[in-house]
Parts: sequence; C-alpha cells; structure tokens
Amino acid sequence: MNTVDSALRGTAAIAAMFERTRLEGRSAFLPYFPIGFPGYQESLEAIMAMAETGVDGFEIGMPFSDPLADGPVNQAAMQIALENGTTVQTCLDAVKALRDRGVDQPMLLMGYLNPILAYGEEAFVKAVVNAGADGLIVPDLPPEEGALLSGLCQKYGLALVYFLAPTSTQERITLVAGQATGFIYVVSFTGVTGVRSELPDDLTEFISRLRRQVNGVPLVMGFGISKPEHARLVSSIMDGFIVGSALVRAGREGTDAVRELSLSLRQALN
Repeated sequence: MNTVDSALRGTAAIAAMFERTRLEGRSAFLPYFPIGFPGYQESLEAIMAMAETGVDGFEIGMPFSDPLADGPVNQAAMQIALENGTTVQTCLDAVKALRDRGVDQPMLLMGYLNPILAYGEEAFVKAVVNAGADGLIVPDLPPEEGALLSGLCQKYGLALVYFLAPTSTQERITLVAGQATGFIYVVSFTGVTGVRSELPDDLTEFISRLRRQVNGVPLVMGFGISKPEHARLVSSIMDGFIVGSALVRAGREGTDAVRELSLSLRQALN
C-alpha cells in the first residue's frame, strides 16, 4: 500500500519513511485513529482506507480511561472504544491484523503509561514487536522517567517518541533531543489536542529554534491540524505531521468520510 520496504521494522522503517518523503520534498503524513472506535472492525477499515490513500505512517490509539493530553473528540472516541471492550491486547491484535491485511506503513502505538505498566514493560515491548508495530508514543512519560522503557525500546529496535512544546525549557529540549528515537512530537501550542481553525503565528520561529538544537532528529507536528491548507503550511516547515481529532470526527460518519478527508490531506502535499 506504500513504497516503504515492508522488511524494515522499528526505527529503520521510520527512518526510511522520512528519507523517502524528504526526497519527495514534503512532510510525512501520519494519521491518528483509535482502535475500537466506533467499533473494532470499523477502526481497522478506517486505517486500511487511509493506508490506501497513500499516508506515510500511523499513530494507532490505545484507548485509556484518563487520556489527559487528548481533547474532547478523542476522549469521547476512547470512551466508546473502552465500552466496546477494547484492551491493550485488542490493540496489539489489531496491529497484527492490519499487517496481515497488507498495511505496510510504519505504525506507532500511542497510549498512556498505566496500561503499559500493568502489562509489564518488557512483555509489552516484546508484544509490540511481535505484532509488527514500529514504535511507541507515551504522552504521560517524561524523559526524566523513561530510562527503563527507553532501554527496552532500544534493545528491541523500537522508536520511543517524546514531546516538546513552545513552553519547553532549554534543559528539556536538550534532554528530549538526546533521548527521542524515530522523531520528536512537537506540540504546536499549549493545551490538549483538538481541531483548530488556525495555526499559531510564531510557529516558524519556534521550529527554526528547535532545529538548531535537536541534532537532526525529525520533527513531527500534532495538535490542531485539520485542513488541507494546514497540511500545506506544516509541510513547508516540518518533517511530518499528525492529524487526529478531525479524522476521528470523520470516523463517526463512517469509513468513506475518513477516506475522503485522508485523501484531501494527502493530496495537499503533492
């Protein structure tokens, strides 16, 4: 479904994705979608539909009861997914099912720390590798406390993504630049995720400042990207971008709505 070498996994697959999009002169488009919303099969169909539109990778949501970094749209979707019985194991099974169905883009599991701890950190990392995912995004894991999970991800070849925001101190930027693998998730403003009508005016200056300090680690922007014009703007300054709430909202309307929005965002990069 994409031109990424499906034999590559983990950090190698993510590096190859960025190398390809860089050669094409554009950002990588990584949509977010939670497993189990609006139902299990529907979530797989939505992700497969997006894969067919030529997206570059995925942030696969693992539902959690207290998703502090997520806005109301994603929180509501996670609640529905939990009510549908979605567990960490369901999400791992979903990644394997998507691989079996031919989705070959890099996939990063996005979830909160408590369920990972409950699963057991090494057992979880092994299960992630066996399912066919390539990395982890854990919003409530600060780099100061990530040594164990970071070491396990390094051992098994997985990316571990950390966050930076406009409020990040110089000390935090240096710490994240030294520890993040795969890419750094750049929050475009302070607050929770959600659809925004505009992107911040001082974005370009903030990104330029980060680039001088992160030793070439790719920068991927999330939080508030919802329209093709946003995708074009972000593509001019970022290595990649994530769209979440807008696609989840489309997911309420069905797979065709998700496919249509995904395609419009992907085509904006051409």
